[in-house]
Amino acid sequence: MSDKERMTLADAEAVIQTAFASNGLGPEAAASVARALVAAEAEGQGGHGFSRLADYIAQLRSGKVNGQAKIQVSQPKPSLVLVDADYGFAYPALDQAFEQGVAVAKQQGMAAIAVRHSHHCGALSLQVERFAEQGLVALMFANTPKAIAPWGGKAALYGTNPIAFAAPRDGQTPLVIDLSLSKVARGKVSAAAKKGEAIPEGWALDSQGEPTTDPDAALAGTMLPIGDAKGTSLALMVEILAAVVVGSALSSEASSFFLADGPAPDVGQFILALDASALSTDFAPRLEGLLALIEAQEGARLPGSRRLASRKVAKEQGLMVPKVYLEAARAAASSV
Repeated sequence: MSDKERMTLADAEAVIQTAFASNGLGPEAAASVARALVAAEAEGQGGHGFSRLADYIAQLRSGKVNGQAKIQVSQPKPSLVLVDADYGFAYPALDQAFEQGVAVAKQQGMAAIAVRHSHHCGALSLQVERFAEQGLVALMFANTPKAIAPWGGKAALYGTNPIAFAAPRDGQTPLVIDLSLSKVARGKVSAAAKKGEAIPEGWALDSQGEPTTDPDAALAGTMLPIGDAKGTSLALMVEILAAVVVGSALSSEASSFFLADGPAPDVGQFILALDASALSTDFAPRLEGLLALIEAQEGARLPGSRRLASRKVAKEQGLMVPKVYLEAARAAASSV
Protein backbone atom coordinates (compact mmCIF):
# COMPACT_ATOMS: atom_id res chain seq x y z
CA MET A 1 0.00 0.00 0.00
CA SER A 2 1.36 3.41 -0.96
CA ASP A 3 2.21 5.82 1.83
CA LYS A 4 1.23 8.72 -0.45
CA GLU A 5 -2.00 9.99 -1.96
CA ARG A 6 -2.32 11.80 -5.28
CA MET A 7 -4.24 15.07 -5.12
CA THR A 8 -4.92 17.96 -7.45
CA LEU A 9 -3.51 21.31 -6.35
CA ALA A 10 -7.06 22.61 -5.77
CA ASP A 11 -7.98 19.63 -3.58
CA ALA A 12 -4.78 19.97 -1.59
CA GLU A 13 -5.49 23.64 -0.96
CA ALA A 14 -9.03 22.83 0.12
CA VAL A 15 -7.86 20.26 2.68
CA ILE A 16 -5.37 22.66 4.21
CA GLN A 17 -7.71 25.64 4.16
CA THR A 18 -10.39 23.61 5.94
CA ALA A 19 -7.91 22.51 8.60
CA PHE A 20 -6.93 26.10 9.39
CA ALA A 21 -10.44 27.51 9.17
CA SER A 22 -11.62 24.79 11.58
CA ASN A 23 -9.04 25.99 14.08
CA GLY A 24 -10.08 29.61 14.16
CA LEU A 25 -8.15 31.20 11.30
CA GLY A 26 -10.22 33.60 9.19
CA PRO A 27 -11.17 32.47 5.65
CA GLU A 28 -8.88 34.87 3.79
CA ALA A 29 -5.88 34.09 5.98
CA ALA A 30 -6.60 30.34 5.81
CA ALA A 31 -6.75 30.52 2.01
CA SER A 32 -3.48 32.48 1.92
CA VAL A 33 -1.64 29.94 4.08
CA ALA A 34 -3.05 27.03 2.08
CA ARG A 35 -1.99 28.57 -1.25
CA ALA A 36 1.55 29.11 0.02
CA LEU A 37 2.00 25.61 1.44
CA VAL A 38 0.65 23.88 -1.65
CA ALA A 39 2.65 26.09 -4.01
CA ALA A 40 5.84 25.26 -2.10
CA GLU A 41 5.00 21.55 -2.27
CA ALA A 42 4.39 21.86 -6.02
CA GLU A 43 7.82 23.42 -6.48
CA GLY A 44 9.46 20.47 -4.75
CA GLN A 45 10.13 22.44 -1.57
CA GLY A 46 8.54 19.93 0.79
CA GLY A 47 10.21 21.49 3.81
CA HIS A 48 7.93 24.51 3.29
CA GLY A 49 4.86 22.52 2.29
CA PHE A 50 2.60 19.95 3.95
CA SER A 51 5.27 19.12 6.52
CA ARG A 52 4.60 22.50 8.15
CA LEU A 53 0.89 21.97 8.66
CA ALA A 54 0.90 20.16 12.03
CA ASP A 55 3.33 22.68 13.52
CA TYR A 56 1.33 25.63 12.20
CA ILE A 57 -1.92 24.23 13.60
CA ALA A 58 -0.32 23.55 16.99
CA GLN A 59 0.99 27.13 17.15
CA LEU A 60 -2.39 28.49 16.11
CA ARG A 61 -4.08 26.50 18.87
CA SER A 62 -1.55 27.53 21.53
CA GLY A 63 -1.78 31.20 20.58
CA LYS A 64 1.86 31.41 19.50
CA VAL A 65 0.44 32.52 16.15
CA ASN A 66 -2.26 35.16 16.35
CA GLY A 67 -5.19 33.69 14.42
CA GLN A 68 -7.06 37.00 14.56
CA ALA A 69 -4.18 39.22 13.46
CA LYS A 70 -5.07 42.76 12.42
CA ILE A 71 -2.54 43.51 9.69
CA GLN A 72 -1.60 47.18 9.48
CA VAL A 73 -0.06 48.77 6.36
CA SER A 74 1.51 52.23 6.39
CA GLN A 75 3.74 54.31 4.14
CA PRO A 76 6.20 56.29 6.32
CA LYS A 77 7.88 57.81 3.23
CA PRO A 78 6.92 57.79 -0.47
CA SER A 79 8.99 54.71 -1.38
CA LEU A 80 8.71 52.88 1.96
CA VAL A 81 5.98 50.38 2.87
CA LEU A 82 5.67 49.07 6.42
CA VAL A 83 3.50 46.03 7.14
CA ASP A 84 2.80 44.95 10.71
CA ALA A 85 1.78 41.26 10.68
CA ASP A 86 0.50 41.48 14.29
CA TYR A 87 2.21 38.16 15.17
CA GLY A 88 0.02 36.26 12.74
CA PHE A 89 1.01 34.06 9.82
CA ALA A 90 3.41 35.69 7.36
CA TYR A 91 1.50 34.84 4.18
CA PRO A 92 -1.51 37.16 4.62
CA ALA A 93 0.87 39.98 5.58
CA LEU A 94 3.02 39.28 2.52
CA ASP A 95 -0.10 39.38 0.35
CA GLN A 96 -0.70 42.93 1.53
CA ALA A 97 2.99 43.78 1.20
CA PHE A 98 2.81 42.66 -2.42
CA GLU A 99 -0.33 44.62 -3.23
CA GLN A 100 0.92 47.88 -1.73
CA GLY A 101 4.55 47.33 -2.75
CA VAL A 102 3.74 46.91 -6.45
CA ALA A 103 1.69 50.09 -6.48
CA VAL A 104 4.46 52.08 -4.79
CA ALA A 105 7.24 50.64 -6.98
CA LYS A 106 5.39 51.48 -10.17
CA GLN A 107 4.70 55.01 -8.98
CA GLN A 108 8.05 55.79 -7.34
CA GLY A 109 10.34 53.55 -9.40
CA MET A 110 11.13 51.39 -6.39
CA ALA A 111 9.70 50.26 -3.08
CA ALA A 112 11.40 49.09 0.10
CA ILE A 113 8.93 46.88 1.96
CA ALA A 114 9.34 45.89 5.60
CA VAL A 115 7.22 43.20 7.25
CA ARG A 116 7.57 43.09 11.04
CA HIS A 117 6.16 40.94 13.86
CA SER A 118 5.92 38.09 11.36
CA HIS A 119 6.25 34.32 11.22
CA HIS A 120 7.79 31.66 8.95
CA CYS A 121 7.45 32.87 5.35
CA GLY A 122 8.15 29.58 3.57
CA ALA A 123 9.49 29.55 0.02
CA LEU A 124 10.76 33.04 -0.79
CA SER A 125 10.71 32.12 -4.48
CA LEU A 126 6.92 32.41 -4.45
CA GLN A 127 7.04 35.92 -3.05
CA VAL A 128 9.64 37.45 -5.37
CA GLU A 129 8.21 35.76 -8.45
CA ARG A 130 4.90 37.56 -8.21
CA PHE A 131 6.66 40.92 -8.14
CA ALA A 132 8.53 39.91 -11.30
CA GLU A 133 5.23 38.89 -12.90
CA GLN A 134 4.29 42.57 -12.48
CA GLY A 135 7.43 43.65 -14.36
CA LEU A 136 9.57 44.40 -11.29
CA VAL A 137 12.97 43.15 -10.21
CA ALA A 138 12.71 41.94 -6.61
CA LEU A 139 15.08 41.02 -3.79
CA MET A 140 13.86 39.47 -0.54
CA PHE A 141 15.58 38.80 2.77
CA ALA A 142 14.15 36.97 5.79
CA ASN A 143 15.55 36.17 9.20
CA THR A 144 14.69 32.94 10.99
CA PRO A 145 15.31 31.45 14.46
CA LYS A 146 18.98 30.86 15.25
CA ALA A 147 20.55 27.90 13.48
CA ILE A 148 24.03 28.98 12.25
CA ALA A 149 27.02 29.88 14.39
CA PRO A 150 29.19 32.88 13.45
CA TRP A 151 32.36 31.74 11.67
CA GLY A 152 34.79 30.41 14.25
CA GLY A 153 32.07 30.14 16.91
CA LYS A 154 30.07 27.12 18.11
CA ALA A 155 26.77 28.55 19.33
CA ALA A 156 23.96 29.34 16.87
CA LEU A 157 23.41 33.07 16.43
CA TYR A 158 22.07 33.62 12.91
CA GLY A 159 19.10 32.00 11.26
CA THR A 160 19.36 30.16 7.95
CA ASN A 161 18.34 33.63 6.72
CA PRO A 162 17.23 32.96 3.13
CA ILE A 163 17.68 35.33 0.19
CA ALA A 164 15.66 35.38 -3.04
CA PHE A 165 15.79 37.31 -6.32
CA ALA A 166 13.48 37.52 -9.31
CA ALA A 167 13.64 39.32 -12.65
CA PRO A 168 10.85 39.61 -15.25
CA ARG A 169 11.26 38.03 -18.69
CA ASP A 170 9.32 38.89 -21.82
CA GLY A 171 6.81 36.17 -22.58
CA GLN A 172 8.41 33.71 -20.15
CA THR A 173 8.27 32.75 -16.50
CA PRO A 174 10.48 35.09 -14.44
CA LEU A 175 14.01 34.15 -13.55
CA VAL A 176 13.97 33.23 -9.85
CA ILE A 177 16.87 32.51 -7.51
CA ASP A 178 16.08 31.27 -4.00
CA LEU A 179 18.72 30.14 -1.55
CA SER A 180 19.17 29.48 2.12
CA LEU A 181 22.43 30.55 3.75
CA SER A 182 22.76 27.15 5.32
CA LYS A 183 23.94 24.40 3.00
CA VAL A 184 20.42 22.99 3.21
CA ALA A 185 17.20 24.63 4.38
CA ARG A 186 16.43 23.71 8.00
CA GLY A 187 12.91 22.77 6.93
CA LYS A 188 14.36 19.77 5.10
CA VAL A 189 15.97 18.59 8.33
CA SER A 190 12.68 19.01 10.18
CA ALA A 191 10.84 17.09 7.45
CA ALA A 192 13.38 14.26 7.74
CA ALA A 193 12.88 14.17 11.50
CA LYS A 194 9.12 13.86 11.07
CA LYS A 195 9.60 10.95 8.65
CA GLY A 196 12.25 9.28 10.81
CA GLU A 197 14.82 9.53 8.02
CA ALA A 198 18.55 10.22 8.30
CA ILE A 199 20.05 13.33 6.70
CA PRO A 200 23.21 13.35 4.58
CA GLU A 201 26.49 14.12 6.30
CA GLY A 202 27.63 17.67 5.65
CA TRP A 203 24.30 19.32 6.36
CA ALA A 204 24.64 19.96 10.07
CA LEU A 205 26.54 19.58 13.34
CA ASP A 206 25.20 18.30 16.65
CA SER A 207 25.26 20.33 19.89
CA GLN A 208 28.86 19.27 20.47
CA GLY A 209 29.95 20.61 17.09
CA GLU A 210 30.34 17.15 15.56
CA PRO A 211 29.00 16.10 12.13
CA THR A 212 25.67 14.23 12.35
CA THR A 213 23.20 12.39 10.15
CA ASP A 214 20.55 12.37 12.91
CA PRO A 215 17.97 15.08 12.11
CA ASP A 216 16.98 15.49 15.77
CA ALA A 217 20.60 16.02 16.75
CA ALA A 218 20.95 18.47 13.87
CA LEU A 219 17.93 20.46 15.03
CA ALA A 220 19.50 20.66 18.51
CA GLY A 221 22.83 21.71 17.01
CA THR A 222 23.77 24.04 14.16
CA MET A 223 23.43 24.12 10.39
CA LEU A 224 26.54 24.44 8.26
CA PRO A 225 26.67 27.67 6.20
CA ILE A 226 27.23 27.91 2.48
CA GLY A 227 30.63 29.28 1.57
CA ASP A 228 32.05 28.98 5.09
CA ALA A 229 32.93 32.46 6.42
CA LYS A 230 31.30 34.15 3.41
CA GLY A 231 28.01 32.48 4.25
CA THR A 232 28.02 33.76 7.80
CA SER A 233 28.81 37.27 6.56
CA LEU A 234 25.78 37.09 4.29
CA ALA A 235 23.69 35.83 7.22
CA LEU A 236 24.76 38.90 9.21
CA MET A 237 23.76 41.14 6.31
CA VAL A 238 20.29 39.54 6.20
CA GLU A 239 20.01 39.83 9.98
CA ILE A 240 20.58 43.59 9.76
CA LEU A 241 18.09 44.09 6.93
CA ALA A 242 15.31 41.73 8.02
CA ALA A 243 15.50 42.23 11.79
CA VAL A 244 17.35 45.39 12.77
CA VAL A 245 16.05 47.63 9.96
CA VAL A 246 12.55 46.11 10.00
CA GLY A 247 12.17 46.22 13.77
CA SER A 248 11.63 42.53 14.49
CA ALA A 249 13.40 40.05 16.77
CA LEU A 250 16.97 39.02 16.07
CA SER A 251 17.41 35.38 15.11
CA SER A 252 18.99 34.79 18.52
CA GLU A 253 15.79 36.13 20.14
CA ALA A 254 13.20 34.47 17.88
CA SER A 255 11.35 31.41 19.15
CA SER A 256 11.09 28.16 17.19
CA PHE A 257 9.01 27.83 14.03
CA PHE A 258 8.45 24.17 14.96
CA LEU A 259 7.37 24.20 18.63
CA ALA A 260 3.95 25.28 19.90
CA ASP A 261 5.11 26.73 23.21
CA GLY A 262 6.80 30.03 23.88
CA PRO A 263 6.26 33.54 22.54
CA ALA A 264 5.63 34.45 18.91
CA PRO A 265 8.75 34.20 16.72
CA ASP A 266 8.46 37.91 15.79
CA VAL A 267 10.77 37.63 12.77
CA GLY A 268 10.94 40.00 9.82
CA GLN A 269 11.03 40.11 6.03
CA PHE A 270 12.48 42.84 3.83
CA ILE A 271 11.73 43.22 0.11
CA LEU A 272 13.16 45.59 -2.48
CA ALA A 273 11.09 45.97 -5.65
CA LEU A 274 12.56 47.92 -8.58
CA ASP A 275 11.14 49.11 -11.87
CA ALA A 276 14.23 48.31 -13.94
CA SER A 277 12.65 49.63 -17.13
CA ALA A 278 12.75 53.12 -15.62
CA LEU A 279 16.54 52.90 -15.54
CA SER A 280 17.29 50.82 -18.61
CA THR A 281 15.31 51.04 -21.84
CA ASP A 282 16.89 47.79 -23.09
CA PHE A 283 16.61 45.78 -19.85
CA ALA A 284 14.61 42.92 -21.38
CA PRO A 285 16.84 42.17 -24.43
CA ARG A 286 20.03 42.53 -22.40
CA LEU A 287 18.74 40.11 -19.78
CA GLU A 288 17.78 37.60 -22.46
CA GLY A 289 21.23 37.96 -24.01
CA LEU A 290 22.87 37.20 -20.68
CA LEU A 291 20.68 34.17 -20.02
CA ALA A 292 21.32 32.87 -23.53
CA LEU A 293 25.05 32.86 -22.82
CA ILE A 294 24.43 30.63 -19.82
CA GLU A 295 22.16 28.23 -21.68
CA ALA A 296 24.63 28.01 -24.58
CA GLN A 297 27.15 26.24 -22.37
CA GLU A 298 26.90 22.46 -22.36
CA GLY A 299 25.69 21.20 -18.98
CA ALA A 300 24.70 24.63 -17.71
CA ARG A 301 21.16 25.47 -16.66
CA LEU A 302 19.38 28.53 -15.40
CA PRO A 303 18.60 28.75 -11.68
CA GLY A 304 15.10 27.54 -10.89
CA SER A 305 14.73 25.16 -13.82
CA ARG A 306 14.12 22.15 -11.54
CA ARG A 307 11.57 24.15 -9.58
CA LEU A 308 9.66 24.98 -12.77
CA ALA A 309 9.79 21.36 -13.96
CA SER A 310 8.40 20.16 -10.62
CA ARG A 311 5.64 22.75 -10.76
CA LYS A 312 4.69 21.67 -14.29
CA VAL A 313 4.37 18.02 -13.22
CA ALA A 314 2.31 18.99 -10.16
CA LYS A 315 -0.05 21.07 -12.27
CA GLU A 316 -0.53 18.32 -14.85
CA GLN A 317 -0.49 15.24 -12.63
CA GLY A 318 -1.22 16.51 -9.13
CA LEU A 319 0.81 16.10 -5.97
CA MET A 320 1.90 12.89 -4.29
CA VAL A 321 1.28 13.89 -0.67
CA PRO A 322 2.48 11.73 2.24
CA LYS A 323 -0.60 10.28 3.92
CA VAL A 324 0.76 11.15 7.35
CA TYR A 325 0.39 14.86 6.48
CA LEU A 326 -3.09 14.41 5.04
CA GLU A 327 -4.19 12.49 8.12
CA ALA A 328 -2.90 15.33 10.29
CA ALA A 329 -4.81 17.88 8.20
CA ARG A 330 -8.05 15.91 8.31
CA ALA A 331 -7.66 15.25 12.04
CA ALA A 332 -7.11 18.96 12.66
CA ALA A 333 -10.29 19.78 10.74
CA SER A 334 -12.42 17.24 12.61
CA SER A 335 -11.06 17.59 16.16
CA VAL A 336 -12.49 21.04 16.90
